[in-house]
Amino acid sequence: MPLQIDISRFKNLSIEDHDDGVWVVTLNRPKKRNALDTDTIEELVDFFSTAPRAGVRAVVLAGSGDHFCAGLDLVEHHNDDRSPADFMHICLRWHEAFNKMEYGGVPIIAALQGAVVGGGLELASSAHVRVMDQTAYFALPEGQRGLFTGGGATIRVTDLVGKARMVDMMLTGRVYQGQEAVDLGLAQYIVDGSSLDYAMELARKAAQNLPLSNFAICSAVSHMQNMSAMDAAYAESVVAGVVNTQPDARARLAAFADKSAARVRPNSE
Repeated sequence: MPLQIDISRFKNLSIEDHDDGVWVVTLNRPKKRNALDTDTIEELVDFFSTAPRAGVRAVVLAGSGDHFCAGLDLVEHHNDDRSPADFMHICLRWHEAFNKMEYGGVPIIAALQGAVVGGGLELASSAHVRVMDQTAYFALPEGQRGLFTGGGATIRVTDLVGKARMVDMMLTGRVYQGQEAVDLGLAQYIVDGSSLDYAMELARKAAQNLPLSNFAICSAVSHMQNMSAMDAAYAESVVAGVVNTQPDARARLAAFADKSAARVRPNSE
């Protein structure tokens, strides 16, 4: 039996379970521009630790109000006057949350609007697909605030935009938005309307895939990127051996063989 997720225990996340297997997880601190405090991080760890075992087919990650996420809750950080050891352990919990997202095997589609800044960009980069609207903007202002990234930007954002652009963003506070942000890889889609609506459309499409296929896509690829080429080739072969012979795929393969399945076509056709 799948695990049950008790959504009533979440305070900083608003969670909706849709009948089609898509769950919507919304950062719910709009007055703080959805800044990430320690409680929100713990709730992210909680939900994304459970989601793969609870029958969640896909997740749309969103922010309430005008902004996706403005990053670390700097007021909490200032007021707590943390020691180096204290903040190190907080960073480790951020990594725990974001690793659960990236490697958990459940497709996560981020719907971005307004600020996607600092830790908010680290959070967004942990999703597998990012959809931005015309208001979304991306920045890493840590250098101007006397800070350094602690939630994986040096890993994931660098993977998206490259080392030189990552360093530039931190040194100068450079802001990316619009089509330029998509061209750099900060988002895969830009829409004129609601990023949430389009993210839901993509999530529903992903949720129709077989769960084991999605697990491999949303977990194995990231693991293989951390391996040598030889190790990755071996791991890919093993994963393909398991996924490509799964019994649940037989009907889909049969539909392809008898030409009743939809064929891949260019968008223009």
